[in-house]
Amino acid sequence: MKKFLFNTLKVICVIYILICGLLYFFQEKMIFFPEQLDKKFKFSFAEKYEELNLKTQDGTVINSVLFKADSSKGVIFYLHGNGGSARTWGKVAKTYTSLGYDIVITDYRGYGKSEGAISGQEQIYSDLQTVYDELKKRYREDKIVVLGYSIGTGPAAWVASINHPRKLILQGPYYSLTDMMQHTYPIVPTFLLEYKFSTCQYVAQCKMPVVLFHGNRDEVIYYNSSVKLREKLKPGDTLITLNGQGHNGITDNGQYLSVLPGVLR
Repeated sequence: MKKFLFNTLKVICVIYILICGLLYFFQEKMIFFPEQLDKKFKFSFAEKYEELNLKTQDGTVINSVLFKADSSKGVIFYLHGNGGSARTWGKVAKTYTSLGYDIVITDYRGYGKSEGAISGQEQIYSDLQTVYDELKKRYREDKIVVLGYSIGTGPAAWVASINHPRKLILQGPYYSLTDMMQHTYPIVPTFLLEYKFSTCQYVAQCKMPVVLFHGNRDEVIYYNSSVKLREKLKPGDTLITLNGQGHNGITDNGQYLSVLPGVLR
C-alpha cells in the first residue's frame, strides 16, 4: 500500500512538473492571441486615418493606425487587449474622434501588420516607447492621454510612469499579472511567469491624474484588482465602477460614455 501511494505521488509530481514546464515555455501562447494581417492588407475604416510604421531598437517594424478627429484637442495612445489587431480594435476610434481627439491604436509584435513576435516584457515596453516618442514629435506631451485596456493596462501604466502624458486611463486593469496568476491558478508558482506587468508599481509612480474604469461583473480580470489598485493612487485619482459591466464592451458602456468627456477634459 505504501509503495502504491509513493508511486502515485511520484506520478503526480512528474505530471505537475511537466505542466509547469509547459506553462513556462509556452506562456506567450497562453497570454497573447494575435490576429496577423498581410502587409498589403487594406483597412476599411470609415474614419480618416493613416498608418504609422516605426522601426524599434532592433529594427523590427511596429504598425499603428492613427485616426484623425476633424479638429484635434490631442491624442489618445490606445493599448488594446490580448486578442485581435488594429483591424478589430479600430471600432473604438469613433468614440474618441467624435469628442475631438485623435487616437492611435498600436499593434504589439506579431499582431496585425507588426513584424516579429513577443518574447519578453522589456521588449514590449521598448516598442511602446518608440511609438510614444513618435507621438511626442506630433503632439505636445500635455496633449497625450495614455489609455490601456485589459492586457494593455500594465504596459500603459508603465509608459505613463516614465513619461509625462496629461492623463492615464485604465479599463479593466489588473493589479499585476502575478496577482492574476495567484488568483486564477494558485497552485502554479509565480516565478514561472516572465510577464509581471506590475500595474500596481507603475501607477504609484505616475505624477499625472489616473482614472480607473472597472465593471463589477468582470469575469476575466476580477473587480477587486482595481479596488486594490485604488490604494496605490494619489489623492484626486479615481476608480469609477461600471455597475453590471463585464470585461468586454467597456467603451460602449453608457456610464463610461457619459463621464468620458469630463474625464478627458
